[in-house]
Amino acid sequence: MNLKNIEHIGIAVENLEEALSFYQDILGLEFLKREIVESQAVKIAFLKVGETKIELLEALNKESAIARFIEKNGEGIHHFAILVDSIEDKIKAMQAQGARLIGDKATAGADNMKIIFVHPQSTNGVLLELCEPLAKEEK
Repeated sequence: MNLKNIEHIGIAVENLEEALSFYQDILGLEFLKREIVESQAVKIAFLKVGETKIELLEALNKESAIARFIEKNGEGIHHFAILVDSIEDKIKAMQAQGARLIGDKATAGADNMKIIFVHPQSTNGVLLELCEPLAKEEK
């Protein structure tokens, strides 16, 4: 159940193209890819900085968690993600210790990852995502 590294930092943005203009063109981060995750109603762009990624998230509709986040808080850091070597084991261990998770099992997320979010009430106000690469048979 080792924690490996910070996989990415998720930033909620109103306009993905405008945000990419800053992070890619002005800051100079390496663009990796775009993706749409219909199940989470988000349009995403990934950029690389060192061994970590920046995940820019734009809502696809007003019901999206990202749209609600921006409405309440404005644009900004939405979550950070930690890569784990066994998400199922980590979920069981955290639940046994009383951590509040959003959902009870990992689901398919962006960038070919299994993901689960840890509720901010358990993490001192920060939304935490745990992620593990999907096995080839799960893709």
